[in-house]
Amino acid sequence: MKRSNNPAGTNPGCTRRKALGLLGGGAALLGPASRPALAQGSDDVLTEALVLRDPEVPSAGNPDGDINIVEWFDYNCPYCRKIAPEIQQVVQDDGKVRLVLKDWPILGEVSKFAARMALAAKYQGKYMAAHEAMIGVSSKLTEPRIRELLAGAGIDMDRLNRDLTTNAKSIDTILARNHDQAVAFGFKGTPSFIVGKFRVPGILTMAQFEMVIADARKAKKSN
Repeated sequence: MKRSNNPAGTNPGCTRRKALGLLGGGAALLGPASRPALAQGSDDVLTEALVLRDPEVPSAGNPDGDINIVEWFDYNCPYCRKIAPEIQQVVQDDGKVRLVLKDWPILGEVSKFAARMALAAKYQGKYMAAHEAMIGVSSKLTEPRIRELLAGAGIDMDRLNRDLTTNAKSIDTILARNHDQAVAFGFKGTPSFIVGKFRVPGILTMAQFEMVIADARKAKKSN
């Protein structure tokens, strides 16, 4: 699968209203009046707990942040790579944002391998090291290249292989849940986001992310 929508809306001078408008029909508040809404049933993939605070899904930024940015991404997605440093900068500059990283490997078997390896690395406390190593490259990933990058990031590869085997079922359950959420939200490709309670099915500039974060805070205060 490949992104079908262009990275539209790249003018950082847009007003907040215009930036939201560029998201078109894909931007909607998550709540009782929207569809899909965060469900009440604890087993549903769209519960607020599983979307925003799934204990099995890694996160970065401020763990006590008032706004969540949830990203569905693929390590072989060029748009995901391009926007990664900008998202990190927004999270760092804001200081009150929690970034939730949802592996969504939709670009082939190598993408699935990369996602599984990253999630296996969390068992030795090295998910972010694996993530940064793979999202930071410019060339297409291969399995040998992934292993090389992870070893270079200081990850114990023998333990990684053991953890990958031992926790295969748990890892695949996480990936399936991430996929089901993305499909339920109507996302068509990577990267896709939730910012606060707004769906953002595409990429934004740093300035536009800041605008949507500000709007998410306003929406949160008005509820």
